[in-house]
Amino acid sequence: MNNPSPPSSKPPYGRLSIFYFVYFTALGVFVPYWTVYLKKVAGFSPAQIGELMAVFMGTKIIAPFIWGWLADHTGERLRIIRGASLLTAVCFAGVYWQHSFGWMVVVMASFGFFWNASLPQFEALTLNHLGSDIGRYSRIRLWGSIGFIVMVASLPTVLERYGVALVVDVILLLFVGIWLTTWFVEDKPHAIHTEQVGRLREVLRQPTVWVLLLACALQQASHGAYYTFFSIYLEDHSYSRNFTGWMWALGVLAEVGLFWVMHRLMGHFGAVRLFILALFLTGVRWLILGTWVDNVAVLMLSQLFHAATYGLFHAAAIHLVHHQFPGKLQGRGQALYSGLSYGLGGAMGSLLSGYAWQYWGATDTFYAAALLAGLSWVLALLYVREDAHVARA
Repeated sequence: MNNPSPPSSKPPYGRLSIFYFVYFTALGVFVPYWTVYLKKVAGFSPAQIGELMAVFMGTKIIAPFIWGWLADHTGERLRIIRGASLLTAVCFAGVYWQHSFGWMVVVMASFGFFWNASLPQFEALTLNHLGSDIGRYSRIRLWGSIGFIVMVASLPTVLERYGVALVVDVILLLFVGIWLTTWFVEDKPHAIHTEQVGRLREVLRQPTVWVLLLACALQQASHGAYYTFFSIYLEDHSYSRNFTGWMWALGVLAEVGLFWVMHRLMGHFGAVRLFILALFLTGVRWLILGTWVDNVAVLMLSQLFHAATYGLFHAAAIHLVHHQFPGKLQGRGQALYSGLSYGLGGAMGSLLSGYAWQYWGATDTFYAAALLAGLSWVLALLYVREDAHVARA
């Protein structure tokens, strides 16, 4: 077997972690405060905000697969990550020009197309570096959660002083930072398997694979109301911007704790059991959030559920996807997972939650999200199985 690197070389844990830290620090600005910017500064309605976020999330449907195909066929995964990261910053700078709805659609579609290309390929690069030490993935990924926490905890005070318009400047600087971190790591081609690996269409013929991807899409669609309107939701219920920031931080802090012990949980319970549990707890979280938002203690409890609804879900899902799409299919496997769950599911969730928020109200929107999560849980419970291939991983 041809080994692309010396067997004694150790994965660059620190340099891989830096990328996740900066990437999710940017996400710590974009997720909580970008929709606030769209409402307060650009003046868009809830339905328009939902449409704009759907455009952004929609780029995750096609972009990761295009870039994944290129990376798998050219073997230039890192070069693609660097180029996509640079073009993300260039396209996002278009926000400075104007705030018309049509132009914002163009900006969000263009920078989303490149930003959503980099993470799935960096995930594949990280897993290739780790090799058989895949259990260390969660320890590397948790640095992304730490970056998110640092930003959502510190930025509200800055925004209170300088205004929400500063969000654009901070995001652009962090996008440049993401591009710079890509120069800290080296490429790592996937190991060449001696066994014959089926082509993509043969993998996709397996019903278990499609049920897994569908369940992921529904789970992410249920997050549409949360990611698009949570900050606005808390402001509408008279919570301060600082409190809102700490609620985001609390959720991701719980996620960090989960990532720290995930390798033990994975070894003890298996990826499928953890995946099913995460889907169930997602539905419970939206019921709580829709019903008891004015109860601070219960609100904090719902944020602790983020450990399951994102951390447990993502770590289990990426583990399953990695082993369902081996060898040369890794890039496209991660792209399919990202495209169908965070892309298609996220786009539909953002779009529908925008309309639901405007015409049904916040409470019924979260109840509808709970139904989506419940459907994904039932599908996974009935059809997703931990076969021998995944169990050995």
